[in-house]
Amino acid sequence: MKTLLELDPVYYGFNFENSYVQLPSIFHKKQLPTKVKNPNIVLFNDSLGLKLDLNIDRIKMQGSQFFAGNGLYSGTIPIAQAYAGHQFGNFNILGDGRAILLGEHITQNKQRFDIQLKGSGITPYSRSGDGRAALGPMLREYIISEAMHALGTPTTRSLGVTTTGEYVYRQHKYLGAVLTRIASSHIRVGTFQFAATTHNLQQLQALADYSISRHFPEIANSENKYLELLRQVIDLQASLIAKWMHVGFIHGVMNTDNMSICGETIDYGPCAFMNTYHPETVFSSIDANSRYAFGNQPNIAHWNLIRFAETLLPLIHESEKQSIFLATECLNEFPKKFLTFWLSGMRKKLGIFNQETEDLSLAENLLMHLQKNEADFTNTFRTLGEESVHNRELYQNVEYRNWLAQWKARLARQNETFEQSIQLMNTANPKVIPRNHLVEEALEAAVESGDMTLLNDLLLIVSNPYADLNHPPKYMQVPELLYDQQYKTYCGT
Repeated sequence: MKTLLELDPVYYGFNFENSYVQLPSIFHKKQLPTKVKNPNIVLFNDSLGLKLDLNIDRIKMQGSQFFAGNGLYSGTIPIAQAYAGHQFGNFNILGDGRAILLGEHITQNKQRFDIQLKGSGITPYSRSGDGRAALGPMLREYIISEAMHALGTPTTRSLGVTTTGEYVYRQHKYLGAVLTRIASSHIRVGTFQFAATTHNLQQLQALADYSISRHFPEIANSENKYLELLRQVIDLQASLIAKWMHVGFIHGVMNTDNMSICGETIDYGPCAFMNTYHPETVFSSIDANSRYAFGNQPNIAHWNLIRFAETLLPLIHESEKQSIFLATECLNEFPKKFLTFWLSGMRKKLGIFNQETEDLSLAENLLMHLQKNEADFTNTFRTLGEESVHNRELYQNVEYRNWLAQWKARLARQNETFEQSIQLMNTANPKVIPRNHLVEEALEAAVESGDMTLLNDLLLIVSNPYADLNHPPKYMQVPELLYDQQYKTYCGT
């Protein structure tokens, strides 16, 4: 392996450990990043850097070597993680093929975050790949992950994007880049699936105990901590997918290796936001059978959780029959838990403070209207309280007028005023999202011309999505329906 420049972490504000290497060596392989020709930080996340207690000025002036993988800080132990996964339903042994985990940065208040370089070269798990990433997909992950954070959705985050001064070759020649990704951890359902394939109970237990210690220390002394681990992950996933559904987010590739056990959205490949509402919406170029369509995301999350439960069966109970019984009881709670989270969020989107049994049908009927009339998901909810909106042609049919009357009657039955309902709705219904056509426009300018103006403008807009600011109209405008019908996103590998 090539020798990399040794850098002083204290100078830049980093405080590294790597607790993951305490796990059996089957879970990771030591791997230095591959040096690149001419690194240059083109995008840096100042607000995230402050949260991590980093010295932003010093990083911006001198940090490109580290963020490209040319230099390492004392205390890092660079590794590629092993995992497996069901990819579109087919099981494969995988691993970090183009990502290297440097270690965990510990903040001043003792929070622990993974620091990972994505696109940093070949690893033992690269198979036939080059381990590199192109600038466009790394900028896309930065935009979407930061937008998701601002929307209040748990997510990995992007600290920076660094160009390499070299090219990667896919369908065409593209400028190479490395993304610095921040996560609570990179432990996936697929990590547990990999452990299960070894048929080594001690290794599986080591991973489970590590995960509990790091993410769920409150259950460490539970009577059955492994069953409780399953229950905790089910709760987190039910909440996370509900939040996706509330903002029209489509992950695009919900493989089990892309499902974090700590409930964060991870791996922004062929992801997108829905404009015109339809539960069958798919933008991913590799999802030919619509497995990961917008409306199917809760079902897929449930399917993935079943795969997770399968890995834990040897730990839950010594009797396989009893273990299956206990795990099944937990898994059967997922649909109800998801519905609870989803309906709670929909009540907020509709300005409802209390609970009535008809709320579910009220929410579902509005979505049926949106689908039937090909209405925009984001704009409809944001402007629902504006009387002038209801005079538009789209809202003149009898079904919608009846729904509107039912909604107003529902609000009238609670103690809060209509104005208070609008205030609640504005905290749950974003005014802006990273519209697909705007993302593509910004990426094209950045990649083809090196012009980051549109991208930085878009980042500024989506960083405060719920505020009633006077944004330029283009950020709320919906593209023509034909655009969405033809729009495709790609995984970027």
